[in-house]
Amino acid sequence: MSLLALLIVPLSFGVADKGYGSHAHASGATLGEALREAFGERNFWLLAAGYFTCGFQIVFIGTHFPAFLLDSGLTARDGTISLALIGLFNIFGSYAAGWLGGRMPKTYLLSALYTIRGVAMVVLLALPLTPMSVYVFASVFGFTWLGTVPLTNGVVAGMFGVKHLATLSGIVYLSHQIGSFFGGWLGGYIYDATGSYQLVWTIAIALSVVAALVNLPIDERPVGRQAAAA
Repeated sequence: MSLLALLIVPLSFGVADKGYGSHAHASGATLGEALREAFGERNFWLLAAGYFTCGFQIVFIGTHFPAFLLDSGLTARDGTISLALIGLFNIFGSYAAGWLGGRMPKTYLLSALYTIRGVAMVVLLALPLTPMSVYVFASVFGFTWLGTVPLTNGVVAGMFGVKHLATLSGIVYLSHQIGSFFGGWLGGYIYDATGSYQLVWTIAIALSVVAALVNLPIDERPVGRQAAAA
């Protein structure tokens, strides 16, 4: 892992921003102006609210799913294979989300991803828990795992442009990371308090419903200066 991280340094020197700079400065907005514009935009906060759900779910499952399987009578091997399947299908899901995001409304796709997650969790809990049902769940959930990232960043870029995309996407991502904290911590806290993950699963499913609903009304068309430039 250390060697892979070190590879980033020489590779980063080969990254060029050809064609980015002129477009990035087209709007002429300062960072402060961009922040005020984004913070005053209802759609920006709806997007951040949906991203909270993503963080909660993936860290809850990434942290507690193997323990949940052990408590349910399955093995550590089943948990390991499940996490591996999540990683494998995440490759295909992230690519598909990015590809579809260039052809369909990104907010509708986000709503669909959160809906699929919620349905997958309901089916997992409703059916008898077997290695095969767990593997199918992991594959389906893995397909939606980080597909939210290109879509969310794409919505931010579409609304506010790319000049301050890193900052604005980072603020939205902060909501994701707050959700991540609660997915990891609350999962353990509730398990210690009740001896079961049932309540955490219920919260995760409810958050899927919320995220699916809040993404639907988001208008991803350019706003403010971006709209005027367009």
